[in-house]
Amino acid sequence: MTTLERNPAAATGPDREQRLAYWAVADCWNITRRILTHYQRHPSAVVWQLGFPILSVLLYGYVFGSAMKVPGGGDYREFLMPGMFAMTMAMGFMNTAVAVVTDAAKGVVDRFRSMPMAPSAFVSGRGAADLAVAAAELTILAATALLIGWRADRGVPAALGAFGLLLLLRFSLIWVGVWLGMLVPTPEAAGGLYAVAFPVTMISSTFVAPSLMPGWLGTIAAWNPISSTATATRELFGNPVAGGGTWVEDHALLMALVWPLAITLVFLPLAVRRFQRLSR
Repeated sequence: MTTLERNPAAATGPDREQRLAYWAVADCWNITRRILTHYQRHPSAVVWQLGFPILSVLLYGYVFGSAMKVPGGGDYREFLMPGMFAMTMAMGFMNTAVAVVTDAAKGVVDRFRSMPMAPSAFVSGRGAADLAVAAAELTILAATALLIGWRADRGVPAALGAFGLLLLLRFSLIWVGVWLGMLVPTPEAAGGLYAVAFPVTMISSTFVAPSLMPGWLGTIAAWNPISSTATATRELFGNPVAGGGTWVEDHALLMALVWPLAITLVFLPLAVRRFQRLSR
């Protein structure tokens, strides 16, 4: 590699822009490959990440499932699974935050800052890798759901659309995780995020329809972005929906697109700005 090849400032005009774009993509891929290689060598990390949702499926589906009623009727496990998919995608932002703060604590971020790499590579590489891991998690969780009797009844195109919405939610929350990971001081402190994230994921339509909650709590749950994704995917999978007749529940598919886009517009610039400040 020559200095001219690596240093875009040495070029001018369109050639400089092409070099910037090329090295941004190449550096992003190197960061992504590093993270995926870590997961490949330590698959137990993915297993632990999936432990809670799989255990929740078994507990709520079989231990509490017989006592749960879906407003309007329908099998509770079919109502539960889209909620579990959405909750798993939502809680993934904590894994992102812990991974980012761990890299910072071990000096990995400082090492990247000392290297001649694109400033966007660390953030974009983390986002690409976490999205790939989320897709693998979703595949495993869907296989578990099929084993307990869950089915997608509206065909392959609708099911793919539902999985796309779930990954869109995960993609938006990656930037929340990156931003928080660069804010908290230690990996131990990042573990405290679970205390905040857990009630946020529970106060949603993941396990119970908001219409069955007390009025004020049901309103909060209905407007939770996780509820919009869960309800929209229930519609696309052809599973019981149990909508409460509110505007946000009647337009769940629209809100399942609006919420992730709004979160991305807010937190992606915050994450990039935070990393740039670390680089100074």
